[in-house]
Amino acid sequence: MTGGDAFASLEGKNALVTGGSRGIGRAIAIELAQAGASVVVGYRAGKEEAEAVAAEAEGRAVQADVSSAEDAARLVEEAGDLDVLVNNAGLTRDGLLPRMTDADWRDVIETNLSSVFYTCRAAARRMMKRRAGAIVNVSSVVGLHGNPGQTNYAASKAGIIGFTKSLARELGSRGVRANVVAPGYITSRLTDEISEEMRALMLQNTPLGRLGDPENVAGAVRFLCSDEAAFITGEVLLVDGGLGM
Repeated sequence: MTGGDAFASLEGKNALVTGGSRGIGRAIAIELAQAGASVVVGYRAGKEEAEAVAAEAEGRAVQADVSSAEDAARLVEEAGDLDVLVNNAGLTRDGLLPRMTDADWRDVIETNLSSVFYTCRAAARRMMKRRAGAIVNVSSVVGLHGNPGQTNYAASKAGIIGFTKSLARELGSRGVRANVVAPGYITSRLTDEISEEMRALMLQNTPLGRLGDPENVAGAVRFLCSDEAAFITGEVLLVDGGLGM
């Protein structure tokens, strides 16, 4: 695939997308490839899905559990000199706080937030040395406004925002940018399973009156990774149909 001279081209760039086997991660991997980047699809499980995405993106898939510091460092090492790092890996373990288990808290924090620390730490040194690089971390509108039954998820996604703003301040003088994309309600396996009543409530609270598509998020990520966004760092771009206003 090639991005040529198109807007937000990533021609000649090397990109890593974590959690790239399905959903938003899949859309991001394919979008970056269409922009001209060489893409590495990081995944924890779902080998066949990940390899199918990598084939479509004309890239390669690498298995790693990014909630492990060692695995995250190995993934970044195998991906090579990165121009672009997109942290999308995440999970939910929803439940009201009084009944939330320690494991449900730890699993979400480690997978959603600690993984961002591990991969960014592994990639930052080389980016700083080359005085170039773009990091995009995927948060959520829930990290800005909260949601009942998701204290663990909200904490992890809010943490990503604070982490990224601090990282942008640290790396800016070395030419490395770090930004956040915060999706709202996006069509996925999860939203396919919710009740009609809940879906109606979601749409009522979204000014555009519809769910977003994974490709909507992917387009925002592509822009932030590109030279067209060369003077943007430390920002949070909501892709939520107006939900977070």
